[in-house]
Amino acid sequence: MAGTKGAATRRPASKAKPKAVAPPKAARGREELGGAKTARRTARAIKGTPAPRQARQDFRVVYVQSRGVDEFVSDVCAADPMCLIETERAGVAGAFVKDLARRLEIRAQRMFDILGVPKATAEKKVAAGELLSGSGGRAALGIARLLGMASAIVSNSTAPEAAGFDAAKWLGRWLETPQPALGGRKPAELIDTPTGFQVVARLLGAIESGAYQ
Repeated sequence: MAGTKGAATRRPASKAKPKAVAPPKAARGREELGGAKTARRTARAIKGTPAPRQARQDFRVVYVQSRGVDEFVSDVCAADPMCLIETERAGVAGAFVKDLARRLEIRAQRMFDILGVPKATAEKKVAAGELLSGSGGRAALGIARLLGMASAIVSNSTAPEAAGFDAAKWLGRWLETPQPALGGRKPAELIDTPTGFQVVARLLGAIESGAYQ
């Protein structure tokens, strides 16, 4: 046809491939740093290596007063060693000490004496909502663990007397009762030191069969 003769054949335009643009040097550095951090976190998870201490501060047992002493005791007994270590380092709520004293039916002043904490210091911690740390806080946690042991003795017992038995009230009396196995000393006189607590805990574990006497 006359209109098409000699007309140039049109070819479809070729799509040029976009050139790869390298990210800025600073961005590459951030990506590499982020990848390195991810790799380290993955390695820690695989090897079981604990994260830095700042990241572990939330992994401790915290006393919530509305939940009560017994719930806190259950949490302490269920906690793993690393969690307990962080809890011992941080301390326990001052309010827990007074609530624990009421639960064991021990006067607050006497509880402060058992823990080796001056009354004024303990009352200040309670009023300010602060943690009781140091040896006093560790001793308070020790008593919580003893209460957990006493409660377990009751739960595991098949004796008829176990029904309705108040393990906390019994433990409060037991702590203040001279024990022949301790040379006539009261368990409460020993639990302010780690070794003393271990001695008392062993004695409590050994008297399971006579817990209702």
